[in-house]
Amino acid sequence: MMAQETEVHVARQPIFDCNQNVFGYELLFRSKVANAYDGTDGDQATNSVVVNSFLLIGMENLTNGKKAFINFTANSLKNEIPSMLPKELIAVEILENIEPDQAVIAACRKLKQDGYCLVLDDFVFKPKFIPFVELADIIKVDFRLTPPEERKALLDRCRNYPIKFLAEKVETHADFQAALQMGYSYFQGYFFCKPVVLSSKDIPSYKINYLSILREINQPYLEFAQLEAIIKRDVSLSYNLLKFINSAFFGLSNKIQSLRQALTLLGQKELSKWASLMALKGMGNHKPGELILNSLVRARFAENLAGINLSKQQTSNAFLMGMLSHLDALLDRPLPEILKEIALDEEIKDALLSIKPNRLGLIYKLMQAYERGEWETISRFTRAMSIQEYQVSQSYQKALIWAHEFINTN
Repeated sequence: MMAQETEVHVARQPIFDCNQNVFGYELLFRSKVANAYDGTDGDQATNSVVVNSFLLIGMENLTNGKKAFINFTANSLKNEIPSMLPKELIAVEILENIEPDQAVIAACRKLKQDGYCLVLDDFVFKPKFIPFVELADIIKVDFRLTPPEERKALLDRCRNYPIKFLAEKVETHADFQAALQMGYSYFQGYFFCKPVVLSSKDIPSYKINYLSILREINQPYLEFAQLEAIIKRDVSLSYNLLKFINSAFFGLSNKIQSLRQALTLLGQKELSKWASLMALKGMGNHKPGELILNSLVRARFAENLAGINLSKQQTSNAFLMGMLSHLDALLDRPLPEILKEIALDEEIKDALLSIKPNRLGLIYKLMQAYERGEWETISRFTRAMSIQEYQVSQSYQKALIWAHEFINTN
């Protein structure tokens, strides 16, 4: 356990390519060490946190091998802090408030020569920034703050440079499509987890089977025979269950060939998690894989947080709440409509729909704040839940590791 005075918080936000595959993650850092110092010393403290977090948490756990986009201050660039990190795994974000003085340009030029990817963050074109433009690989444009006409004009101004553009704070599919048509190459924001809602849209028959599984595994008493019958109707589910139970994840000495035996060995808790994952993957066909991964991270994150001081039943409910939190985006239907069709504990429904305040609702809001790196909001929720901030960061890190392992096994 990390001592609180060296507490490190790291959240991540996905960056997508044109096909909605994850290209990298922007890492958002906060440290109580950095908050304890003044401006100049704060730079050094933050630099130490960035470096140490890679050692403490591990790059593989944070980004699963994808590029990590990290903000660097002017002092950290001059002190060559980015060069302490592997060039294959990071993208150096140059903050929008950095002046292109001689020392900063020299530092950026050296990083460029050494093969680092340079990114201009929240870019607004001014002639003085041309030295940065000449070195940049990627320019990030804030779609929330930049007027529509300027979003395209930036591409035109830089057409003579080998630069790719990243649209950030893309919150809707309409924003995503607009950026795509303008010629942007990368996209960051929560558009991928927002539904394109058509209320009257029918659920395809194969997805109804997955909803049946969700209904069945959330009954107070799990009927193995009924669940086995549902799984048997789907060859893919049957195959994946046997593949899962015989994987290294369990390390069984004898091969399992019977569905009933597999169901019995898993037990209700693990079976519910596996079946939920399979249902989500099935319903999320043609959706970004990050949506499924984020659902898994949320599920485990919520479970870990609830396990600190809530009951076993609430901890179980927390897992399912996190797992179902993107169901509207997976099915492109309003969440209240979908939840009417699933037998769920009222506590879960109340949390997801913000109907009545409860402990699960606090966890749900805390998770959303952590994903966005809203550190002050996180502090407020941890006080309300009577938990420590380091427990939140630990719960998130463990959830990332578990989710990647779980999804790779399946």
